[in-house]
Amino acid sequence: MSTPAQWLREFEAACRGCDFDAGRRCFAADAVAFGTFARAVSGLDNIEREQWRQVWPRTRNFTVEPPVIGEGGDIAWVAASWSSDATAPDGGDFKREGRATFVLARREGVWQCVHSHVSMLPSQSTTVHGRPAPATGR
Repeated sequence: MSTPAQWLREFEAACRGCDFDAGRRCFAADAVAFGTFARAVSGLDNIEREQWRQVWPRTRNFTVEPPVIGEGGDIAWVAASWSSDATAPDGGDFKREGRATFVLARREGVWQCVHSHVSMLPSQSTTVHGRPAPATGR
C-alpha cells in the first residue's frame, strides 16, 4: 500500500472478497468509522463486528468509482462514489449506491485508514425534503 490510490484498491478488493483480514490490514487499530449500518464506531474490532460483518456478506460487485485524492506529508484523504449489488432481507437483489470518504495516515511507512465514512446516497424524495428553493442570484 505505497500510495493512497493503491490503498483504496486493496480495500475495495477486501470488500469485494469479503476478506476481513485484508480489510483489517487497511485500517489502524484506533480508527473511527461512520457507516451504512453502524452509526459511529471506534476501534477496528468494533468496525469489523458492527459494520463490515453486517454488510459485506450481503454485498456483491462492490466497485469504487475513480476517486478524488489529496495528500500532504503523512496524511491523505480519499473521496469517491461507490456501487454494489446487495441482498435484501426478503432475499431479493437490489442495487446500492453511495459515497465514501477515507482519512489515511502513513504510520511506519504504511497507509492506514484512521477515519472512514461510507454511506448510501441521501434520499432525494420531495416527500421527505420538500422541493429545493429556487437559486438566488447572490
